[in-house]
Amino acid sequence: MVALPPYARAMGMFVVEAHDSAAPASPVVAMDFSECNTGRPGFLHGGAIGGLLEMAGFATLHAHLEREGIDAQVRLKPVNISIEYLRSGLPERIFACGEVVRAGRRVANVRVEAWQADRSKSVASCWMNFLIAPKKVAAE
Repeated sequence: MVALPPYARAMGMFVVEAHDSAAPASPVVAMDFSECNTGRPGFLHGGAIGGLLEMAGFATLHAHLEREGIDAQVRLKPVNISIEYLRSGLPERIFACGEVVRAGRRVANVRVEAWQADRSKSVASCWMNFLIAPKKVAAE
């Protein structure tokens, strides 16, 4: 199970389900519409949507590395994120799920999509690039 950081929990994000039973499961991160993520009246704020995409990207890569047995040995450093806003976020629950496009020894590329009622109508999407760095071991 993927644990979301305090920022995600403060924004009301939570993990809801596995994304595809035919492929290795990627977590689906959801966020309900609320006063803390409202932009212009009646719409989700773009920053809240961007935050959801980012959290889903991290959750996806963590789940992938966990399946590979190397999650505990590395730390992830985001290099960049490029977001495409495609539709206005309506006042309802929004979902996001990612796919690891490539994960090498040092770099990973993740694609994330966000949608609301209809998964075929994306609200936003993003590309994230991560540096995969070994965790520093504390001196004994």
